[in-house]
Amino acid sequence: MKKSRAAAPAALALALAFAVALASPSSLSAQVPPGFSIGLVTDLGGIDDRSFNEMAWRGIERFAGENGLVRGTGYSYRQSSSGDDYLPNLSAFGKAGASLVVAPGFLFSDVLALGAARYPRSAFLILDAVALDRNNEIPPNVACALFNEHEGSFLAGVAAGLKAKEAGAEAVGFLGGMRFALIEKYQAGFEQGVRAVFPEARILVEYADSFIDPGEGRALARTMYDEGAAVIYHAAGLTGNGLIDEAVKRAKAGEGRWVIGVDVDQYGTGVYAPGKSVVLTSVLKRVDVAAYAVAALAAKGEFPGGEMLVFGLKEGGMSLPESNPNLSADQRSTIEQYRARIASGELVVSEFPADVSGSSW
Repeated sequence: MKKSRAAAPAALALALAFAVALASPSSLSAQVPPGFSIGLVTDLGGIDDRSFNEMAWRGIERFAGENGLVRGTGYSYRQSSSGDDYLPNLSAFGKAGASLVVAPGFLFSDVLALGAARYPRSAFLILDAVALDRNNEIPPNVACALFNEHEGSFLAGVAAGLKAKEAGAEAVGFLGGMRFALIEKYQAGFEQGVRAVFPEARILVEYADSFIDPGEGRALARTMYDEGAAVIYHAAGLTGNGLIDEAVKRAKAGEGRWVIGVDVDQYGTGVYAPGKSVVLTSVLKRVDVAAYAVAALAAKGEFPGGEMLVFGLKEGGMSLPESNPNLSADQRSTIEQYRARIASGELVVSEFPADVSGSSW
């Protein structure tokens, strides 16, 4: 396996920064070769899933709009109805000569390298996952976009700590789906963010052992709220919907409790009355930024094949929503100050939670 993007040569790192930046359409258009095309293969959620498929498509649409690509010939998507559709859909774009084929999520991990091997003239991008060939290497026509979840989660911790202090509470909570290294990054960043602004807070941690069990999510949320958590941040997939349901139930009963969502803006999911939501904010994983950036590199002839690209706060790969109506202006200002410090490298966030690293943060 080749080195990650974080350790890539300076020239390529600068190219990535350029692609992510808001460059003028004309400066990029001149570098898109004739016949350049992009294809997106969705997972089972479909193109309008309000999650990774939809976000990846937004990034592709943005690049296409800025560079004059025509939908249908210059960019398009194929929807998957089952896991059996993944490889045929990837292959269809490869057979058609797509310049870049994008696949969002870990469900493509096992098949994307197969598609890439069949169509070596096409470039393939997998988002939020790694695709390896039989030699346990990233193929030369595959790039893998990963994210610094712990950096975005630090901002969630700051938001939770500030809101808990405002409410006069003593505790916040974290709900994970299953416990492994990736989800521990969410826990780790959250803990450090809380400690930065509310060092005396109790941080309650629960794991549901499932990403698809809203009932268990609701039960664990009930326990943490009863133990005094004012805010609970989740990295639990569909299990987190149970957390939101519990917070909504309490809000309707006049009990103020908050949720911090994950991956996409979950404000709408937590609405319980006109203009009111239990979702304090959400930590966004910006797969649209990654799709846009890699499309720009591919169009310039600089596709980072065989590489892992890491998108954090600096690259715009993790963020909070632009609108956070449940956070005060002062709270948003404090969060932005921490975001800037992390993005500049002044503040380094550990990937390991306190119960693994032995640190008290």
